[in-house]
Amino acid sequence: MTVTVRPGDPAITPALVAEHGLTTHEYDLLVAMLDRTPTFTELGIVSALWSEHCSYKHSKPLLKTLPTKAPYVLQGPGENAGVISIGDGLAVAFKIESHNHPSAVEPYQGAATGVGGILRDVFTMGARPIALLNSLRFGSLDSARVRYLFAGCVKGIGDYGNCVGIPTVAGEVVFDPAYEGNPLVNAMCVGLLKEAELMRAVAEGVGNPIIAVGARTGRDGIHGASFASEDLSEASDAKRPRVQVGDPFTEKLLLEASLELIHSGHIVAIQDMGAAGLVSSSAEMAARGDVGVVIDTLKVPAREEGMTPYELLLSESQERMLVVAKVGHEDHVRAILEKWDLTAAVIGEVIAEPVYRVVEGDRVVAEFPGIRLVTDCPMYEPEARESDDIRRRREEHVHLIPEREQECDPCWTLEELLRSPTIASKRWVYQQYDHTVRTGTVIGPGGDAAVVRIRGTDKAIALKTDCNGRYTYLDPRNGARIAVAEAARNVACSGGRPMAITNNLNFGNPKRPEVYYQLKEAVAGMGEACLALGTPVTGGNVSLYNENPSGAVYPTPVVGMVGLVESLAHITRSAFRVHNDSVVLLGDNTDEIGGSEYLQRIHNVVAGAPPRCDLAGESALIETLLESIAEGAVRSAHDCADGGLAVALAECVMMDRARPTGADIDLSAWSSLPMRALLFGEAQGRVIVTTPDPAAVLATAKRHGVPAAVIGTVREDTGTLNLTIGERRIKARVAQLADAYHEAIPRIMQRSASAQDVALASDSVV
Repeated sequence: MTVTVRPGDPAITPALVAEHGLTTHEYDLLVAMLDRTPTFTELGIVSALWSEHCSYKHSKPLLKTLPTKAPYVLQGPGENAGVISIGDGLAVAFKIESHNHPSAVEPYQGAATGVGGILRDVFTMGARPIALLNSLRFGSLDSARVRYLFAGCVKGIGDYGNCVGIPTVAGEVVFDPAYEGNPLVNAMCVGLLKEAELMRAVAEGVGNPIIAVGARTGRDGIHGASFASEDLSEASDAKRPRVQVGDPFTEKLLLEASLELIHSGHIVAIQDMGAAGLVSSSAEMAARGDVGVVIDTLKVPAREEGMTPYELLLSESQERMLVVAKVGHEDHVRAILEKWDLTAAVIGEVIAEPVYRVVEGDRVVAEFPGIRLVTDCPMYEPEARESDDIRRRREEHVHLIPEREQECDPCWTLEELLRSPTIASKRWVYQQYDHTVRTGTVIGPGGDAAVVRIRGTDKAIALKTDCNGRYTYLDPRNGARIAVAEAARNVACSGGRPMAITNNLNFGNPKRPEVYYQLKEAVAGMGEACLALGTPVTGGNVSLYNENPSGAVYPTPVVGMVGLVESLAHITRSAFRVHNDSVVLLGDNTDEIGGSEYLQRIHNVVAGAPPRCDLAGESALIETLLESIAEGAVRSAHDCADGGLAVALAECVMMDRARPTGADIDLSAWSSLPMRALLFGEAQGRVIVTTPDPAAVLATAKRHGVPAAVIGTVREDTGTLNLTIGERRIKARVAQLADAYHEAIPRIMQRSASAQDVALASDSVV
C-alpha cells in the first residue's frame, strides 16, 4: 500500500529531525529502512521507539551480561514485569521503573503517574498488585525548591496508591546535593498470581482484533519517552505538557477489568500503553509475536477534537491498555469493559503481512517493515573512561581528616547522624501512605524490609529497595555489589530468603565517557553480586540523561529485592524487644570510613574508598541468619548500614517509639580501631541480632565461617544506650536519640516555604 503525506503535516527537514532527537546516522538508517523519506508520523514513531527510554540503545549490550535465569524464574527480562514461582502454584510478578524527568517539572503528577504505570506493568501479567515500594532521591532539604519537589512527590505517590487501594509498604529516601536539580523517583510494584494464569504481551493470531481499552486518548504526555531521554535544562519546565495526568479511580476500574479479561479466556495478549503510548505497545507486541499489525487512528477513542495520527500514536495519556482479543470475542470484551464503566474500541487487527501499518481511514500515514521497526535501532558502546577527579577522591586518605572539636563527645556525633535526613525516620513520608490496606502487611515501612503475607498459605514475601549512590560514585562496581548485598541482607533480616531482583539504573548522559564507565562498571558489579547471592535479574528499567546544567546525579543503580518467607513464624522485626536477651554482632568491624554518611554529614567530604564487599561472606551471613531464625534462636535482626554500628544500635533501641528499650553494649574487642571508624564506619556484612540462646547463634555462625560475638544485653528499664570501648564509657539517653531521629524531617518540613516561595521555586528546574 502507498504511504501518503497528510495535508498540513510539516516537511521533513534536518531541523525537524534534530528536534525529534534522531542523529544524522539514525535518520539515514530510517531512510534506508523505508527506501524513501519518512512521513511526519513515521518520524514521530521512530523518534519514540528509538529513544533511549524505549530502545535501551546505550545499555542493552550491558544488560545482556546480567544473570536472568533460575529454576523458579517463570518470566525474565523482555516482558512488562518479571515473574518468579513461590510454590503451591503461586507466583509473584514485580517490576521497578523511573519517572524522574516528569517529577522534576511536575512532582505531584510525575510521581503519581509513575505509580500508575508500574501498577499496569504488573497487572498486565495477570497478577493482582499487593504491594508498592519506592526509591526516592532529592537535593538538600535546606532548599525551598527541594522541599516543594519532595512534598509533591510524596503526596503524588500516596494519593495514587491510596486511591487505587494498594499498600505502599517500603522504600527509601536519600537527600544529597548531587540530586539537587534532578530528583529520582523510582516506583516498584509487586503482584500475586497463579502460575497457570500468567499472561504475556505477545500478539498472535491473524485476524485477531486489536482493542484499545480504558481511558480516552488526549494530548498529555506526547513525546514523554523522548523527554525522558534528554538532559534537564532551564527550558525543561516548558515541557510540562509532556507530563501525563493520572486518574487513580479509572486505574482501579482498569485493574479489575484487565484481570477479568485475562481470566475470561477472550484475549491472547494485553499491554500497558506506557512510554511512547499506542505506538510502543502495538509495535512491541507485534515484534514479540513476529506478526504484522494495522492500526486505524480514526477508531482510537479521543477526548479532544482534531487529534492527528501523530498525536494519537504518541500520546502517553494514562490508564489505557492495548488488548489483542480472539476473533469473534469482541462483544465479550466490550461487555466486561462496560461492566467496569470503561470503553473498548476495535482499532486494528493482526495481519499476515509482516508490516507495521498505520492508517487514517483510507489513507496510509505510516508503514514499516514489521519487526525491523523495533530491532533496527542501532546499539551503542561508547568510550568508557573513569573520571580523574573521582579516582583522586577515592584514593584520598580520609583517616587523616582531623576530627571536629565536638566529636570528643561521640553522643554529639551520633545525634548529628540521626538527624541527617537520609538516616532519620521517614515517618513523615510513610504516614501519608496507606500501608495496611488489603490487610496483608505484616511489617510495613520503617523496618529492614517489608513483609506481606500470602493469604491461604503459611508464606509471606519480604520486599526491599536499596542503593547507596555515593558508594557507586566513588567505586561503581563495588557500589553496585553493595546495593545487591544490602538489599539481600535486609530481606534476610526480616526472615526472607532473597530470590530475585528488579533494577532501576539511574545514570547521567552515557555519551560522556565517565558516565558510561560508571554504567558499565555498575552493571558488572551487579551481575557479580546476583550470581554470588543467587538472585537473578528478572527485569527493570534504565533511566539515563539524569543531568542538569550543574552536572549528573550520582550513579544510582537501585535494587528492588524480593524474598520468600517460608513460614509466618520466621518473620523477624528490627527493634530490640525482650529484656535480658543477648545482643550478637554477626560480621566484623573494620577501620573503613570512606564514602560514609559520617564523612558527608560531619565533615562535608565525599571521598575515600567505599567499604569492601565480600560476596562469599555476604552469602554465608545470609545463610547463618536464616538458619538461626528458622531454629527460633533470633528475636530481632537489624542490618548495619548508613551511619554504621552506633546508628544501627540506636535504631534498635528507639525505632519502635512506642516501646523503646535500652542496652548495655561492650565493643572493647575492637578498641584498637579508631573510635569513629568503629562507631560510624560502614563496614559491610554486619547484622545485629538479639537472642535468648547466644550459644546457638554463635555455633551456627561458626559452622558457616561468619565472625560473631556477643556484644551486650537488652535492658528495658535503663532508658540509655551504654557503650563500653576499653576504658571509655559512653552513655546516650534513648529519649534524646529518639527525638533526634524521629523529629528531624518533621521539623525541617515545618519550615516549608510560603505559597509565594513555592510558586517561585517551581518556576525553574534548576
